[in-house]
Amino acid sequence: MPVVICRKRPTSIFEELQYTTPPPSKKLRCSAGASSPPPSRNAPHSLTAPFVSGSSGNNTELLNHLRSLFPTMEQQYLERALEASDNDLNSAIRSLTDLCLESSANRANGGVQENGKVFSEACDSASEEESANLNIPKDGSEWVDLFVKEMMDASNMEEARARACRALEGLEKSIIARVNSEPTHNFNKECMVLKEQVETILRENTILKSAVVIQHERQKHLEMKNQELLHLKQLVSQYQEQLSKLEVNNYTLAMHLKQAGGGSSIPGRFHPDIF
Repeated sequence: MPVVICRKRPTSIFEELQYTTPPPSKKLRCSAGASSPPPSRNAPHSLTAPFVSGSSGNNTELLNHLRSLFPTMEQQYLERALEASDNDLNSAIRSLTDLCLESSANRANGGVQENGKVFSEACDSASEEESANLNIPKDGSEWVDLFVKEMMDASNMEEARARACRALEGLEKSIIARVNSEPTHNFNKECMVLKEQVETILRENTILKSAVVIQHERQKHLEMKNQELLHLKQLVSQYQEQLSKLEVNNYTLAMHLKQAGGGSSIPGRFHPDIF
C-alpha cells in the first residue's frame, strides 16, 4: 500500500504509526487482552497496546460503521482510532477526519518530515487511482498477474479484501473505458474513410473539369473547322458557276469566230485584223 509522509501532530493519536505494523499474532494477543484496563485518552500509544472495548458486539458495530465511512483505510487504523477515543464513535470520526485533512494539506504545501509517517489511504485514494490508470493491464494474463500480486502483498484478510475490491474496480473501469472508446474509435475510423472518399471524389471532379474544358476547346475548334469547310464549299460552288459561265462564253466566242472566218471574200485568207 502507498505511504504518505505528513507533518507530525504533537497530540495525534496516530503518532505510534511511524513504527512497523505488528504481525497478526500480536494483533490476536492484543484483542484477547480484555482484562487489561482501557488506556487513557492522553496516555502514549504503541502498536502493542491492547485493544479493549466494553462489548465485542458493540465494538464490531462501531468498526463496521467506521469502515463504511472510511472504506479505503485499513482495519488497524480504525481499531486504533476507536481505542484512543474509548469507543466514542464521534470522537473517532473527528480524529480520522482531522488526520485526512491534515494529510491533504501537508501534501498540498509540500511539508513532509520523515519522523511523522502516517497512513492516509482514504485521502490518497484519488491520487492512487490516477497513478494506477497509468499502469492498467492490457490483457487477461496481466490482470491475473495483478490479482496474484495484490493477494500476495496483502498482510491480512481485510487488506486482501480491499486490494481485491480496488483491482475489480480497476477492471470494471478498464472495461467501461474500452467499451466507450470503441464507438469513438469506429466513428473516427468512419470519418477517416469518408474523408478519403471525399478527397478522391474531389480529385476525380477536378480531372473531370479539366477533361470537360479540353473537350469544349476541341469542340469549339471543330466547329470553326466546319465553318471554314462550309465556306470553302460555297467558294467552290461559286467558282464552278463562274467556270461554267466562262466555258459558255468561250464556246460562244469560238462559234462567232468560226462564222466570221467562213463568210470572208477571199477564201483561205483570214481577215488581217483578226489574225
